Amino acid sequence: MKLSKPKDTDKAPRFWRDDALPFIEARAIADGREVCYTRHSHEHFSIGAITAGRSTYVHEQSQFEVSAGTVVLMNPGDVHACNPIDDQPWSYLMLYVETAWLADLQHQLGFSDDLAFRRFAITHTADTELFAGLAQLYEVLVDPLQDVLRKQSAAVEFFTEVQLRLNPAAQPLREPNSKLERAAEFIREHCTQMLKLEDICEAAQLSPSYLIRAFKQHYGMTPHAFLVNRRIQFARDQLRNGKLIADVALEAGFADQAHFQRAFKQHLAATPGQYRG
Repeated sequence: MKLSKPKDTDKAPRFWRDDALPFIEARAIADGREVCYTRHSHEHFSIGAITAGRSTYVHEQSQFEVSAGTVVLMNPGDVHACNPIDDQPWSYLMLYVETAWLADLQHQLGFSDDLAFRRFAITHTADTELFAGLAQLYEVLVDPLQDVLRKQSAAVEFFTEVQLRLNPAAQPLREPNSKLERAAEFIREHCTQMLKLEDICEAAQLSPSYLIRAFKQHYGMTPHAFLVNRRIQFARDQLRNGKLIADVALEAGFADQAHFQRAFKQHLAATPGQYRG
């Protein structure tokens, strides 16, 4: 088990992860004024609880003001960001869950006929029981005195409750566009390489002008932003495996460590060193 603790201040981000529970990761931010996110997305499912204050929550094309007691949800691939309002203090907890694990739980509960992940229709809720349950699960996960079975059981119990309480209607998928999907897949597969616009256009058989306009409309970010986001996800996995930050920066396709540090902090509101712990 690994819990990165602040060395000099309680304002530093705290990450928790445990090799015995590879499907879940937790994070706590005591002072949200210290962090600021660019619009980004994750490959996993994310759920968080605002524990104090209030903030601006951007989700896809919508923007909300969320406050203490709110639970926020992000499906895999949802473009989002959550940032302070006029330097007002706020704090939150986040859980990041492997999509395959949650999809399997949905299947076990009868919410899907196959192992495909069923997207949640809501972006945030003031459900007091879910809020309390998330906070309780976080405390169990980071408690070094709790054994693996207790943590696994708590995770299954909480996410079962999430599924049963929200019971989402199937959310329509984005309008399919095979060429845009091909462009995104090309970026994912070659994210560590020095890609050029013409490379992506050739792979997707699209013109540059159409790709730039349609890609942003479809995914909520430009092809370049999508590429940087994918590189950060790649780097995150490498850091979890204990690789050196300088090596990860180069492997992920960044020009140098400074560029990597800056992009990583924009996406995770933490430095690579803070994340690795």
